[in-house]
Formats: sequence, structure tokens, C-alpha cells
Amino acid sequence: MELRHLRALDAVAEAGTITAAAARLHMTQPALSRTLAQLEARVGVRLVDRSSRHLALTGAGTTLLGHGRAILSHLEAALADTRDVSRPLRLGYTCAVLGQQTVPLLRSWRRTHPATPLDVVRRDNATAGLATGDADVAVLRTLPDDPRLRSEALYTEDRVAALPDDHPLAGRDRVRLAELTAAPALPLAVWPEAGTASPELWPPGERPARTVEVGNVDEWLNLIATGGAFGLAAAGTAESHAHPGVRFLPVSDAPPATVYVSYPRHATHPGTAAFLTAVREAVTG
Repeated sequence: MELRHLRALDAVAEAGTITAAAARLHMTQPALSRTLAQLEARVGVRLVDRSSRHLALTGAGTTLLGHGRAILSHLEAALADTRDVSRPLRLGYTCAVLGQQTVPLLRSWRRTHPATPLDVVRRDNATAGLATGDADVAVLRTLPDDPRLRSEALYTEDRVAALPDDHPLAGRDRVRLAELTAAPALPLAVWPEAGTASPELWPPGERPARTVEVGNVDEWLNLIATGGAFGLAAAGTAESHAHPGVRFLPVSDAPPATVYVSYPRHATHPGTAAFLTAVREAVTG
């Protein structure tokens, strides 16, 4: 397999047609079709669904594309480092970075490392952009299952309930898990890709009767604010996402959530080690 094969797959995924992808790569359509066929022959499975005019990746193609984009991103970072071209270090997150410690960390980094800009990027996937090459370091609240990544537990956060501000429990100072699911109850909003809430946090017999899936924190907040569900999150989410229609309440008997810092085993930015040290210092005071 060669890099041109991965670039061809990426172009097809972005453009949706052989014609547009070939134009993007400055090659002929027959040449691009042969490149894709070579890639499928090397992998041994079909990667592109050609059953309609608009091409779509198969499940295997989507999986390879994620890895391929990470490889291409890592290569670009390596070339940039080799040419001594500076680029920002990218810090990925999904719902929150370090809660109340986020701004002090960013200000400290700007002051102590002025030659290394920091871009904070939100990516709505399980690794907050690490697996796709969109981030160099990420703060996560779920432990990624990816052998290419290392993760360190930083600290734990209390759980909070997210309720519509007109919910009967919204005026309370705190709630218990069983109160959130007592009938009549709203469904629990869950984010399978990167969320920390699941019915398994409740004891058997007290679990939510229904769940509703969302794809990112904005969908989560809007669903709760309009009365379509309630949520359970780590405290960092509440600290980072105040919403006029959502009331956050501590949950007295919920297990805490662990906050992790994750990064590739092979660093994609020369500032990674220094930034990890800054993160550790920020959370230990």
C-alpha cells in the first residue's frame, strides 16, 4: 500500500464522485479508478460502494479512511517539523477541556510558550480528533480503546444532572439517581460516541425506562432544554456549557467521572511533551 492509495480514498470520500475526486487529485478518472482497485486488491475487501452515481464508502472503507487520514496527518506534521515550519499544537475535546482550570491553563501556556500557539478544537468523536489526526493531545472523559494512543488519568469530577429549568426537580439543591428515574420520568439523553452517561450507572430496577441518542453536546443541551430528556454528565460539562433552559444539579449518589489526557504513542507535534507537563501542573495546582 502506498500513500497515493490513501489519498485516493480520502478524495473519493470528500468529493463523492470519481470525476470530482480525480479533478481534486489532478489525475484522470481511469487512473483514479485503477488506484482504488489496487487498494481494494491489497486490502482484500470492497472499500467503495459503486451502486449509485454518488460513491459512498463501505463500512470497511470508513474504517480504513479514519486510519488513513491519521497517517496522512502525521506525515504532514513530520514534514512540517522537518522543514522547521511552526504550526499550532491542537488540543482536542468533546464536551469540556478541564472545566474551571481550562482558562488558567490556556493563559499560562500562552505566557510561557509564546512560540508554540495552541488551537483548541472540538471534535465530536470518541478520541476528540486524535484517531483522525485532527488533534495532537486531547482531554477525554471516556477511556479510548485505541492501541495507537496513550492515556493518563488526571482527576475525577462529580456527576451532575441536567434538567429542563421547568422540571419539578429543577429547584432542588441536589438530587439522587433514583429521583431522576422515578415515574413519570423523562428519557435519558445518551451520546454513544463520547458521552459518559448510560443506564448502567443506576442500580438494576432503578434504571431509565427509555433513552434518546444525540450526536454532540449541542444536541444534548437543546433536547434537554425543550423537555425531551434529562441528562447526566461530568461537572466539567456544566462548567463549560451554561444554557438558559437547562439547570444543572449535583447528583449525590452517582459515581464520579474520570478525566483523561490522551495523546498518540508517536507524538505528532514537538510541543506535546511540554504541554503534557503543563496539563499535569494545572490539575495538581
